[in-house]
Amino acid sequence: MSGIELLIHFKNGLNNYSPEQLRQIPAKGVWSIGQMYDHIMLVAHEYLDNMEACAALTEEKPMGKTSFGDQLFKDGGFPPVKIKLPDEMNAPPNNSDSKEKLVARMEELIQRLSEWESKVETVNPNYKVKHGGFGWLNAKEWYELVEMHSRHHLRQKEELDRYILKESEQ
Repeated sequence: MSGIELLIHFKNGLNNYSPEQLRQIPAKGVWSIGQMYDHIMLVAHEYLDNMEACAALTEEKPMGKTSFGDQLFKDGGFPPVKIKLPDEMNAPPNNSDSKEKLVARMEELIQRLSEWESKVETVNPNYKVKHGGFGWLNAKEWYELVEMHSRHHLRQKEELDRYILKESEQ
């Protein structure tokens, strides 16, 4: 599934939730569905900002990825584990957007990703921006990272969906 198809899948999934379900936090330290959506979109825009920064560069960066970055791209995705960021990078995502606001934000993200779908290949692969954990990535890698990161959250969505289903049966 492409990044665009995956984001459309996430957007369409919003129809399955009531406003209360979107904001329901299942346990201490666990995000709501709405927070997960907010996180996916914020990170995707950050990655696309870095992709656009690569496109605007005029000087090649010969540096490469970290070993984790190399492994991530070799595997084509994140490992199937929960990833805990350091506290300073782990502020809870927004939990106040309505379903309509989340849908509009997803549509905006899908549009932005679509606009770059054919253009990303034209960016010099040696124009790179550094990622804190993965090393130096080019525009195509930043673009691909949107899909990889979003796909990584499918497992989280499934867990949250099971919790919501269990709650609605009680």
